[in-house]
Amino acid sequence: MPPAGPARQALEDFRLEGRFSLRQDEQNHAGRLSWRHTAKNDELLLASPFGQGIARIMAAPGQASLTLSDGSAFTAPDIPSLTESVLGYRLPLARLADWVRGRADGAGTVERDALGRPLRLRFEDWNIEYGYGDDDPAALPARLFAERAGVFEIRLRVDEWSALPADDGLGDGGR
Repeated sequence: MPPAGPARQALEDFRLEGRFSLRQDEQNHAGRLSWRHTAKNDELLLASPFGQGIARIMAAPGQASLTLSDGSAFTAPDIPSLTESVLGYRLPLARLADWVRGRADGAGTVERDALGRPLRLRFEDWNIEYGYGDDDPAALPARLFAERAGVFEIRLRVDEWSALPADDGLGDGGR
């Protein structure tokens, strides 16, 4: 069954629950993802397929942090700088929030399906492909495949989309 939720173009602040698989160089990882996104803040919780916490990523203007399950923590002024120091390359979280919602917002080249929904997006050295759970022209993506020039690959299966209230600043962890 496709993930129920708000229409793609209407969704600003969101909560996404899903499953992911990630390939970086020769390493493969899989698990669960819980992502709360607002215009100013992001909180991503990554867990093993069985729900054991792996990492927590927090981002707000001027600060980003990554805390691993072993207690080690990393900080940087923003997510691209943080991922560059930890992973060795810059991960564009701001773009990912748009991409996961099926938005290109003028950045990159978009190929659309017969219903007008994004099917493929090319941006710099990123290739993103979308899958949908139904034929609703306003549907949010149910599946996403993103690849960065053969170095980084992520597959995301969305189990649930939900809109957050506009005033949910995540300052208290979003709770």
